[in-house]
Amino acid sequence: MLILYRIYQFCIMMPLLLAATILTALLTITATALGGGRYWGYVLPMYWARLFCILTLVKVTVKGRENIRQGQSYVFVANHQGAYDIFAIYGYIGHNFRWMMKKSLERIPLVGYSCRVSGHIYVDNSSPRAIRETMQTAESRLAGGMSVVVFPEGSRTPDGKLKRFKRGAYILAEEFHLPVVPVTIDGAYDVLPRSGILPHWGHITLTIHKPILPGADGHDSARLIAESSEAIASALPEWQR
Repeated sequence: MLILYRIYQFCIMMPLLLAATILTALLTITATALGGGRYWGYVLPMYWARLFCILTLVKVTVKGRENIRQGQSYVFVANHQGAYDIFAIYGYIGHNFRWMMKKSLERIPLVGYSCRVSGHIYVDNSSPRAIRETMQTAESRLAGGMSVVVFPEGSRTPDGKLKRFKRGAYILAEEFHLPVVPVTIDGAYDVLPRSGILPHWGHITLTIHKPILPGADGHDSARLIAESSEAIASALPEWQR
């Protein structure tokens, strides 16, 4: 069965996904140039991400979508199990958002430029000035009900277990007094872990937890980290917590 799946991947899935990736990037760049980047910069990649999951034979189930509402800006924080975290969230979270991502990803041909022009936020920690500019960019992106998604672990887990959360996303939530929404990703590690090369069919579950409000004093990141980490861990298997 696995041999047939690999043949299908090389002969059908990969060519289709490569073509879909190029087409999505080009359409997103064009839509943004025509003034529709806020809408199409999310919708086009959403369908692209769903196609990735469908063609890989990965089912995605979402729980807790009733915990969020349209028109409200959030800072979504999710655990980072593998590459398919991106496709699962992009395709199925059901809320317009922009990623906060490593600046090095901007170098990806065509896709990196598409992400920049459509409003995703490249995080530059090279200097205090660059950090201030990143925060200013984030503030402009969060207007009008737009949200951001951050992986506070910083990188994919090497062993499937939840890692320590960094403060960056929570500083953003405090700065703009936005609710933090923990999102548990379960199953993406089995589909394509950090050490893997080719994906495997499987089932990913996204659990959207209730928003956590920052305190009024603006110095609440430790509590936000602890509560969001606890919420995310609560929907993971015991060995991954």
